[in-house]
Amino acid sequence: MPAAPIRRRHALGLLLGCLPVLVCAGQAAPQRMAPATVTAQVDGLSLADIAWLRRDGFGLDSATLASYRQLGRTRFLDEQLAGTDDTLPPQVAAQINALSVVNTPLPDLLADFRDSQRRFKDMPAGPGKDAAKKALQQYRRDLEQQAAQAELLHAVYGGDQLKEQLVWFWLNHFSVYANKGAVRVFAANYEEQAIRPHALGKFKDLVMATLTSPAMLVFLDNAQNVKGKTNENYARELMELHTLGVGSGYTQADVQQLMRVLTGAGIAPPKVAQRLGRFGLARPGVVRDGLFLFNPAKHDDGDKTFLGQTIPGSGYAEIAQAVDLIVRQPACAQFVSRQLAEYFIADEPPAALVDAMARTFRNTDGDIAAVMRTMMLSKEAAAVDGRKFKDPMRFVVSSMRLAYDGQPIPNAAPLQNWLRQMDEPLYGRITPDGWPLDSASWTGSGQLSKRFDFARVIGSGRNRLFVDGDAKSAAHDAPDLQGSALYRDAIAPTLSDATRDALAKAKSPTEWNTFLLSSPDFNYR
Repeated sequence: MPAAPIRRRHALGLLLGCLPVLVCAGQAAPQRMAPATVTAQVDGLSLADIAWLRRDGFGLDSATLASYRQLGRTRFLDEQLAGTDDTLPPQVAAQINALSVVNTPLPDLLADFRDSQRRFKDMPAGPGKDAAKKALQQYRRDLEQQAAQAELLHAVYGGDQLKEQLVWFWLNHFSVYANKGAVRVFAANYEEQAIRPHALGKFKDLVMATLTSPAMLVFLDNAQNVKGKTNENYARELMELHTLGVGSGYTQADVQQLMRVLTGAGIAPPKVAQRLGRFGLARPGVVRDGLFLFNPAKHDDGDKTFLGQTIPGSGYAEIAQAVDLIVRQPACAQFVSRQLAEYFIADEPPAALVDAMARTFRNTDGDIAAVMRTMMLSKEAAAVDGRKFKDPMRFVVSSMRLAYDGQPIPNAAPLQNWLRQMDEPLYGRITPDGWPLDSASWTGSGQLSKRFDFARVIGSGRNRLFVDGDAKSAAHDAPDLQGSALYRDAIAPTLSDATRDALAKAKSPTEWNTFLLSSPDFNYR
């Protein structure tokens, strides 16, 4: 057997042996191993500071450490909660803006998508149609891939890492599946227009933004929910998955009443949207925003009784009233707060923390930034014994931020490919519940083996991230993690003896990087 596979298998076994993970389903991960040296301060950073920063953002880089040292924790947090820093390196911003899913008006993008499908359908059978089928499939894949690349580039390079984590969290919470209908056409717009502007705002505004997004209207079938031919799919998931949670007291009758409220909320055909946008034409009661169209002719305008309250038939205004009723339920504050605490803090967050966050939610009319402030200034946010295992998205983004430390990459396609191979592709969850974010879902032996493989790919520099255009290869040295100030200040102080022993056995910079990125200390937060 070749020496390299033997060495890889030995190293993987070493790391799996020291990884404090119970891979049996349903078992909680034990406490993370203590660092070999508990240093009170590392150039102005305590271990609590490092632990807090690892929860605050996807992963550490030099710019984050510099800003934190300059501002201190509270000012650093408050500047992030302002939500104004969407800055990206110029090369990365240009890369995103060059994507057709970003720079093409949504009605035009949808019209092109439907035209391409129609042309293929109308073609006669034969070799020409077979070739056209492959071209159509590639076109569809490109739409999804571009949307994922845009989000991943924001996640890796975004200046406000707390906001970037929230954008990903809400994308997963209000999940849509790209392979259903035209959802792939809308995915980039969904992130850019529905999620990102509201990630730190009022929760009810975020719900309304997702509700009126074409991506959600198509994915959960409300575009087909019309008077006389109703569909309760979105009404049910809106309460069960997005706002109130299972067992929160609403009834099947509430689902059906909310379904009636939502009738007529759908999508304008591209040519209609273009015409309305050009001439401003609309009948009384019609509400249009981009491709969203509320059509009163398709709306059940009778009175409704929802969550114990009467909603008089009033067209589009009923929707805002129903959403307001939902988000004012105590169950909504509790459900959303727990979801956030589970993602940022622990699989089983302390009840007292969730209750404090829920109180803030109720007292601020669902202000997400205020809820996040309560959570991020809690003692749990700075605890050094983190037990939260990174899902693939967090692993890939944090590895990129550490390994390349702000260096722009010209090719982001591998990032989505890695997530797909680790079974968590963006916009790839078929069911509307989003990807599971608990530790047990990502600590099986198969997942850990894949994680080792991609730690090696990222840590080697041989990963096509620096391949521009159609070039087949581009030489790039392995990142010098061991010699970096970022490693010295923010990673080395947190390492356990087992991880240090593994690193000492590395035979090359690539192997050293691989061991670090796949270590338990890096993968827990």
